[in-house]
Amino acid sequence: MEDLSARCVKIDPESAPSVSYLSMIERGKRVPSASMLGVIAKVFQKDQNWFLDNTAESTSIVPDKSGQGGIQGIALEPGFLFSEENLQIAIPELLSQSGVTGREFAHLLIRAHQEKNQNRFPDLERAAEETGKKQMPMDVEALLTICKHMNLSINWFKQLPEHLIKRSGYPPNTFIRSFFEPPNTINIHHSLKKQPTRLKYDLAAHIGHMVLHATDEVTSMLFASREGSSVDDNSHFSQVHSTESVNAQEILQAWRDFEVSYFAGALLCPRVPFRRLLEQQAHEISVAKTLNVTAAVALRRMTAVSNYPHWHYFDAYPPGKLNAVYRGNGIPLPWGNMRMVQDPCQHWAVFRMLDTQSKESSAQISILETANGARIYACESIKVKDLADKPHVLCAGIDVVPALKAQGLPATEIAEEMKQACLQNGGSNVLPKAPKQALTAVAKILNIGWLERGIEKEARLICPRRSQCPRTPCCKD
Repeated sequence: MEDLSARCVKIDPESAPSVSYLSMIERGKRVPSASMLGVIAKVFQKDQNWFLDNTAESTSIVPDKSGQGGIQGIALEPGFLFSEENLQIAIPELLSQSGVTGREFAHLLIRAHQEKNQNRFPDLERAAEETGKKQMPMDVEALLTICKHMNLSINWFKQLPEHLIKRSGYPPNTFIRSFFEPPNTINIHHSLKKQPTRLKYDLAAHIGHMVLHATDEVTSMLFASREGSSVDDNSHFSQVHSTESVNAQEILQAWRDFEVSYFAGALLCPRVPFRRLLEQQAHEISVAKTLNVTAAVALRRMTAVSNYPHWHYFDAYPPGKLNAVYRGNGIPLPWGNMRMVQDPCQHWAVFRMLDTQSKESSAQISILETANGARIYACESIKVKDLADKPHVLCAGIDVVPALKAQGLPATEIAEEMKQACLQNGGSNVLPKAPKQALTAVAKILNIGWLERGIEKEARLICPRRSQCPRTPCCKD
């Protein structure tokens, strides 16, 4: 109701209903005037009569926890085979034979939990809000003040002590940007003084470590690799590393790292103020510059605070390494985040952006054939550099089909029409008139600017693997 009231104010401040008035309408205590109903109708892209004929669709845009998540489950039958004791014995052997490390397995478990919960973790949100008092924007001085109140001392360093390099277990080329040293010292590399967006994240992450895990005797570190594979500037790691066998402490530490990372995002972009800003700026990536945070923080928080739950998020490094994944809308992975796939489809937005030198963001509408029919995805991608100066692509997107269905539109027929139009034109095509009108209405309802921009471009067919290419001729030919 807060979002609806704010949207109405943008259209007509005089006729817009307040939150309390909307509540009374909802409870049957008030009847909106014609002008007020007209404003509400514009927000939902409906005729006024739609609200009065008692035939409104009962389906609402809500998380579908029965199968919308990115990781599909299996029935654990017969139950005795999946006992805790059997799993404790079988999992290490399974990982050893498959070549999956303990840390990779931990990240897979965390991603499954994150997607099942639609990226909602209210306890972490509350902890961050209590710490930051929902202040936004949060500048460096505000974070340093929080550190002072928590008796955290800041130490700036240029060279990591030799004993810590050995203790960390990282290779010599690893750039340690900051680390928390028990009981209350945050050590930060002096180069971050000139990079306030990254400095803010590091401070927020270590504040989170103190709030959530103050009693842990762990030296947590944030790092970027100078050579080889890289991690993004929002990955939070500790001194515990992957081993050939599963280590329970490793999984626990990976979860705590996730909690700290989530806390940092919630501290810098508190839910309600950030959601209002997204509404004002139509979910544009430029909100990152408004708040002086990294694009990665802004896009990840976008998936967590939006009222629309069907989001995905990728952070991709060339030639094809997924550093971070979230699939609350069930979109298949274009490649693996544990093992590189040899035949990825090159038409995914992240792949196309990896191959460009553009510094501007780019929107794309994609059609993907799945076991349940064609799906329509919309995304925005941008190419950035991490602290080690390595380029990578951030991509946030939505599944459009649930929004179409919620409006009573024939989503299956729309997706099929778009697919056929693309097939007839070699794999990409401008949107036919009817699908374009339907997607435009959804873009206005969801208030997503890059969805509207993507509609003006050619839609593209994508597939999970190049060997499954539906184009004629196939991309693999």
